[in-house]
This record gives sequence, structure tokens and C-alpha cells, in this order.
Amino acid sequence: MTGTGSSFQELSETRCRELLAGQTTGRVAWNAPDGPQVLPVSYVLDAGDVVFRTSPYGALSQLRSRTNVAFEIDDIDDEHGTGWSVLVRGSAQAVVQARHLERLWSDGAPVPWAAGTRNLIIAITPRVVTGRVVRRPWSSPGADA
Repeated sequence: MTGTGSSFQELSETRCRELLAGQTTGRVAWNAPDGPQVLPVSYVLDAGDVVFRTSPYGALSQLRSRTNVAFEIDDIDDEHGTGWSVLVRGSAQAVVQARHLERLWSDGAPVPWAAGTRNLIIAITPRVVTGRVVRRPWSSPGADA
């Protein structure tokens, strides 16, 4: 509980993973050579990993080598004063195993919103998955995650 009367409720890991499976866009954050970087991606969950496609030449290609990252999804309802967020902390790296790549391409690898060549597939393997719901004191009950 914060000083403003808002309340926070921790989400179970199971609920966090359900929310991850139900979304298709999120933000990946890492410490790039020139400082912190946060970029949106479209993703799928694959065997518990967050998987996205990117350009082999863009900023996200820095994640082809094992890199500690954070990945977040959320939903905020300003009108009702409620919201939730899920945070995945883990390591990202390029998917390079032929069988894994073949399965991802045939099962529907995530489709990036950005145009251009996006044939580098990055997988984030979670180390920790956490989440929470926040409500203003006057929020409607039942508008939770």
C-alpha cells in the first residue's frame, strides 16, 4: 500500500505466465553499450520463453549473444484506476538450433510490426517472473488482471 491510498497486489507466477500467453506486444530492456535501452517488440511464448523476431542489423541484434534483459507487459485502465504489469527477468540470445528455428518458422514465429528483414529470432529465457495489480482507492472491484 502506498501513501496515496493505492493498493498493490502481487500476482502469482502462474497468473503472470497466463497474462504473458495472452498478449502479443511488450518491451525489452537491457544495458546497451551506450546506456539503458528499452524497445517494443511483438512476441510469442514458446516453451516458456519470450520469443521475438528482429533485424540482424538493428539495436535489438545486440541481444544475439547472451545478455541479461528485462521484459515487461502491462495493461493500464486510466478511466477505472486499475492496471497490472508482468516483469520477466532473464537472459536473451539468438535462437540458432536448426530444429528450434524450423519449428518456430513453421508454427508461426511472431510477426514484427516494423517493415524490413526481420529474420533474427531472439529468445528470452526467464529467470524470474513477477507481476502485480494496482488499484486506486476508488477503483471498481473486479477490474483486475
